[in-house]
Amino acid sequence: MSALSFKDKVIVITGAGGNFGREGCIYFAKQGAKVVAMDNNLTTLQETASCVKIEQSKRDSTSSDSIFVVTCDVTDVSSVQDAVDQAVKQFSRIDLLWNNAGYQGQIKPTLEYDPIDFSLVMNVNVTGMFIVLQTIAKQMVKQEEGTTTTISSSYSIVNTSSVAGLRCTPAMVAYASSKAAVLAMTVSTSKDLAPNNIRVNAVSPALIGPGFMWDRQNELHSKSGSPYFATDPEKVAQNKVNSVPMKRLGTVQEVIQSVSFLLSDQSSYTTGTNLVVDGGMSSGLKC
Repeated sequence: MSALSFKDKVIVITGAGGNFGREGCIYFAKQGAKVVAMDNNLTTLQETASCVKIEQSKRDSTSSDSIFVVTCDVTDVSSVQDAVDQAVKQFSRIDLLWNNAGYQGQIKPTLEYDPIDFSLVMNVNVTGMFIVLQTIAKQMVKQEEGTTTTISSSYSIVNTSSVAGLRCTPAMVAYASSKAAVLAMTVSTSKDLAPNNIRVNAVSPALIGPGFMWDRQNELHSKSGSPYFATDPEKVAQNKVNSVPMKRLGTVQEVIQSVSFLLSDQSSYTTGTNLVVDGGMSSGLKC
């Protein structure tokens, strides 16, 4: 991507208080975008905003703020609509969406998995993702209806899925099911929204690290009782990396660069696709 390739574009990023969302906010702000950071945790949102502003001050101490934070419960239609209305009031429009909020849920074998947690995972990762997508797509269509130019704008949405939705990871039945549903949602909505000049794609990362989330997941897998995972977290980690043809972990930045490609005009003829970011681990598998 060239410098400032998203200049003056308005992007909404959900799950902006988390690791991926925070780094995404920093990245797109550096690229010249106006960032709307959404999360249900105001404290982590404010931390994200501080990180963006620090990076912004390093480049231009006189520049105006490029990030707007708003709390939002993605599973609540009225909460999402209110957040979108606030974003439009702040920046006048929305051009891009990284639909990134999610919940991993329990890591337990199927016979031990709590149905209540299964429902929560599906509510956040599937229903919540759909509510955000639909609400923002409606706003994008509304913007086109109100324009006086004969040239249509190009809108783009990227949903965060996971290789778990392709490989159907053991001891993660809810998460894997939800991410498989995200892939189906991506394809279906891409067809419905194509006439509105809205592209919809997905990104599916796997084995991203190092860091707290990587370590924590290995610990939980080792304690899950599943025969597919060793009981030593370090052995779990080693076995996972050994399953990757590239023999290394991916980085958060590599995931964001893939999201950036799908959101940008460089992928202007790409919609309804899933970009897998996993070092080749799931090569040959189809959903």
